[in-house]
Amino acid sequence: MYEPLRPWGQDRDLHNKCFRGRIWCIRDICGIICAVLTWLLVFYAEIVVLSVIYQTETHPIYSTINVFLFNVFAILALTSHTRAMFTDPGAVPKGNATRENIERMGLKEGQVIFKCPKCCSIKPQRAHHCSVCQRCIRKMDHHCPWVNNCVGENNQKYFVLFTLYIALLSLHGLILGVHQFIICVGNEWKECSSVSPPTTVILLLFLIFESLLFAIFTAVMFMTQLSAIWNDETGIEQLKKEEASWEKMSRWRSMQAVFGRFSFSWMNPFTSPPLSMRIC
Repeated sequence: MYEPLRPWGQDRDLHNKCFRGRIWCIRDICGIICAVLTWLLVFYAEIVVLSVIYQTETHPIYSTINVFLFNVFAILALTSHTRAMFTDPGAVPKGNATRENIERMGLKEGQVIFKCPKCCSIKPQRAHHCSVCQRCIRKMDHHCPWVNNCVGENNQKYFVLFTLYIALLSLHGLILGVHQFIICVGNEWKECSSVSPPTTVILLLFLIFESLLFAIFTAVMFMTQLSAIWNDETGIEQLKKEEASWEKMSRWRSMQAVFGRFSFSWMNPFTSPPLSMRIC
């Protein structure tokens, strides 16, 4: 097990930081487009829910409850997305593979360390180099363009919650869209929304398609992430079928390493797991 040579805040490399180095961010055009598209798709679903489903006057209580639930899922999903995107995933200080730092580590005779030739850093165990972030990331699972960031040691909780809440949001949107479509057909498209019938058809069909697509995609990703965490593996390690050269944690301990001690905060993207639970 390796200890970090210095805190991330002391790293002078500003390549992946913005707002005068205070926030972690990746300047990748593809990732930025995907991240913005994620927000736009959620806002589109919000517009359809408010302009079509909430306008159903025959069931005002039903509409109000569902709009409330939809917005709760949307807020939790977008908060998780924001924190996954702007949280340092566990970047190794760039260029720290100097003779002085290596001597400070106090290595035992015969102990082997690994140096990344791409970012000139001492590579901790289970770290991998990301060509997009141009850094080695501790416990890197994968680079996700939808959050424009790597999923690693420090932000995996937020990514898991993002996939969970997007899946719930999409499933809810799918149910609402199909139900509203049936109501509009039964009423021959009269007074079933605040917009014209042709526009209502287009809005509902795209909402149903979008919800079905992302419900399946994010649900599969959520289950894949939970499986990897449960088995104390990362996506890269599973893909490469790497033999565990590290001491595997128990399944429950592995869950706690990502989410913290079991409590309501597991489901809360506004809280961070305590640093003492994270593995270096």
